[in-house]
Amino acid sequence: MSAATSLSLAVITVSDTRTEETDKSGPVLIECLQQAGHKLHSKAIVKDDVYQLRAAASSLIADPDVQGILMTGGTGFTERDNTLTAIQPLLDDAIEGFGELFRQLSYEEIGTSTIQSRAFAGLANNTIVFCVPGSPGACRTAWDKIIAQQLDSAYKPCNFVDKIG
Repeated sequence: MSAATSLSLAVITVSDTRTEETDKSGPVLIECLQQAGHKLHSKAIVKDDVYQLRAAASSLIADPDVQGILMTGGTGFTERDNTLTAIQPLLDDAIEGFGELFRQLSYEEIGTSTIQSRAFAGLANNTIVFCVPGSPGACRTAWDKIIAQQLDSAYKPCNFVDKIG
């Protein structure tokens, strides 16, 4: 990371089936954030349940030591994809451009299947929350092409570092 600002970020993998041994997306996000010079606050796997997700995210949003949350999984259209339903009501402000840009970039990789992604982001209590699909490729696309720059205080013309923390 070119900026001196190191953020404290939490990672949540949303899944009914993943374990620490089988989770591939959470470790991708951890590797990315650490390589960028940020600190891992915590990592958890949370069942794809509206109330468990809200509880986990709310706890992190309320923690003054957490400046951002990276959530992976639960953003599709199955009955058990509850990230959008659980997290959107917690947000003070939505970042509409994140989902739009993610789907545009994802289209270049997976074609029209990207319309089934409900990736989104927002701000809650001065904490930025990014919710991305549960595949390692989607996590890397989101980080490399959007999140890394928006969490870099040196990125111009603007970034989110001055709006969080």
